Amino acid sequence: MTPLNLPTYNHQIIKSPEGDKIFDPLRRKYIILTPEEWVRQNFTAYLINELKFPVSLMANEVSIKLNKTARRCDTIVYGSKGEPLVIIEYKAPTINITQKTFDQIVRYNMVLKAKYLVVSNGLTHYCCIIDYEQHSYIFIPVLPSYKEL
Repeated sequence: MTPLNLPTYNHQIIKSPEGDKIFDPLRRKYIILTPEEWVRQNFTAYLINELKFPVSLMANEVSIKLNKTARRCDTIVYGSKGEPLVIIEYKAPTINITQKTFDQIVRYNMVLKAKYLVVSNGLTHYCCIIDYEQHSYIFIPVLPSYKEL
């Protein structure tokens, strides 16, 4: 898989008739190893290992309803009271992050109302804080540790 702009982790990867699979500790099962899944697993490992995000407060591929249509958020990180704190959208490393990508995560946030939005293709990462009182947002250089959220 493509080297990413993230620390290197030892993932559990197995061969299967469908192709290589990678273990997802959040879903507790093996998932087909696509380029986007590679980004997801490395980014969530970064959150867990480097930023000390608790596995018990994270979820991958979360279903939400948006305008009566089912959608899936790539990763949601929750606060201790169960409120969404961070929404993360992943793209494969070959996919450029565009305004369309941000529009997608902003639509999800209309439902979830998280404080932080993150978009990553594994090479480039964008993070912003939403200020609901001022109806604005600000991009920050890095996502804070879980304690700092």
